Amino acid sequence: ALGLIAPTSGRVEVLGGAPGAASARIGYLPQRRHFGADVHVRGIDIVRLGLDGDRWGVSWPWGRARRAEDDRVRRVIDLVGATAYAERPIGEMSGGEQQRLLIAQALIRDPALLVMDEPLDGLDLPSQAAVAALLGRISEESGVTVLMVAHNVNPIAGYLDRVVYLARGQAAAGTPDEVITPETLSRLYGTPIDVLRTQDGHVVVVGQPGDPHGDVHAHLVQ
Repeated sequence: ALGLIAPTSGRVEVLGGAPGAASARIGYLPQRRHFGADVHVRGIDIVRLGLDGDRWGVSWPWGRARRAEDDRVRRVIDLVGATAYAERPIGEMSGGEQQRLLIAQALIRDPALLVMDEPLDGLDLPSQAAVAALLGRISEESGVTVLMVAHNVNPIAGYLDRVVYLARGQAAAGTPDEVITPETLSRLYGTPIDVLRTQDGHVVVVGQPGDPHGDVHAHLVQ
């Protein structure tokens, strides 16, 4: 999608053009980055790097343009719900707080497409649920398309519009109701897979002990 790796076959089109041609319209969050306690850079400055991190030398612009950039940084931090702690050193924050600010960094240029690699990796269960809900809200309110790679579909199942499961050199694609079923997943993985639906509407995918379900990649497009 970013044009960094050429496809071995077929054709890829991203936002109406070839991969790499529209990278300025794509926000990208790579696999989990953790900032240790020795990192004293403020969260707000981490977010700003998404806006001006490619500039060298003295920071610019100045005056009205600078104020406009400041407003944009504050707006996106507020969007992800991180205003209360954005001025703190990022190394002092929890994993969930850090991840919210990294999502803000990826959103800072108002992308049309947000590409995320394992955004819930390394987070505790409450933080996974909070970040999943945040991404669902951002997609709905901002109109940005979210393309996500995830090993564990359970925290995000309620926010999926389309899903692609990959296993054993095969794929199953479609809406969640079409793909996240015991029949489809059991056939794809070659082992019994159960799909449970809770009273509050949540979907839980459960594999047998020792099966490859722990290595599943669930691709989400919101």
